[in-house]
Amino acid sequence: MAKLSTLFVMLAALFWGLSGGIGGVLMADGWDPLVVSFYRGAIGLLFVLVWLALRPGGSGLADRRLWFWSAMAGLGVAGNFTFYFVSISEGSVAVAATLMYCAPVFVFLVSFALKLERPTPLKWAAIAMVMLGIVLLTRLYDVQPGGVTPVGVIAGLLSGLSYAVFIFGFKYAAPHGSPQAILVIAFAVLSLILFALGDTQQTLSALSTSSWPLFVTLGVLGAGVSFILYIVGLNYTAPAVASIVAMVEPVTASLFGVVALDESLVAIQLAGMGLILLTVTALSVSTSTR
Repeated sequence: MAKLSTLFVMLAALFWGLSGGIGGVLMADGWDPLVVSFYRGAIGLLFVLVWLALRPGGSGLADRRLWFWSAMAGLGVAGNFTFYFVSISEGSVAVAATLMYCAPVFVFLVSFALKLERPTPLKWAAIAMVMLGIVLLTRLYDVQPGGVTPVGVIAGLLSGLSYAVFIFGFKYAAPHGSPQAILVIAFAVLSLILFALGDTQQTLSALSTSSWPLFVTLGVLGAGVSFILYIVGLNYTAPAVASIVAMVEPVTASLFGVVALDESLVAIQLAGMGLILLTVTALSVSTSTR
C-alpha cells in the first residue's frame, strides 16, 4: 500500500504539472485566467462532492470551525489557481510552476511570524538560497523583451503564498471533519469567488466552445482526480518521500511548456530552477524527518 500511495502522490504532482500547461494553452487561445481557474475548481468540486457522498461518515459539516478553516483553505486555493495562471500568462509555465513551488518557504515565514516554528540559521540560509534562485530564474537583474514581466514574478510568488494559506486552512480544518468535506467547502468557496470576479459572459460561453474538452481535462486532472489521489496517497506516504515526489509537478510543467508552448530557458534560468527545487525539497525533507 505504501508503494501504491507513493504512486498516487506522484500522479497527483504529474497531473498538477500538466494542468499548468493546459491552462497555458487555454490562455494562449484568449481565455481569461479567472475563467480558466474557475473551471478548474468547479469541475474539481463535482469530483469531491461524489467522494463525500461515497464516504459521508465523520464529515463534521455541523462544526462551525470546519466551515471557517475550510473557507480559509478555499480562499487560498482560489488565489493559488488564479495567480498561477496569471503568472503563466505573464511569463512561462516553467517559471510560474517553479515560483509556486516556493510555497514551503512562505509556510516557514508565516510560521515564524505566528511563532509556530522556531527560526534557525539553516532555515534562513535555505530561504536565502531560494531567493537567489528566484532572481536567477526570473532574471530580475536583466529584464528581457518578451521575458517574464514583474507582474508574472509577483503573481508566481503570490500563488505560492496562496498555497501556503490553503495548507494552513486545511491543517486547522482537519481535526474538525473529513478531507472530503474540507475540499467540498474549499472548492465551493473558490467557485463562488471566481465566478463573481470573472467575466460572466466568457465563463458561460465556455460551455459551448470548442475549447470545452480542454476545460474538462484541466478540471479533472488539475483538481478532481489529483486532489483525491494526493489526499489518499498522503495517508500511507512518508512526508519526506512526498516532498521529493512533489518535484514531479514543476518538472512536468516545464517540459510541457517546452514541448507544447515552445518555451525555453537559458542556462542561468535552469540553474536558478535547480537551486530552488533542490533547496525547497531538502528543506521540506529535513523538516518532515525531525
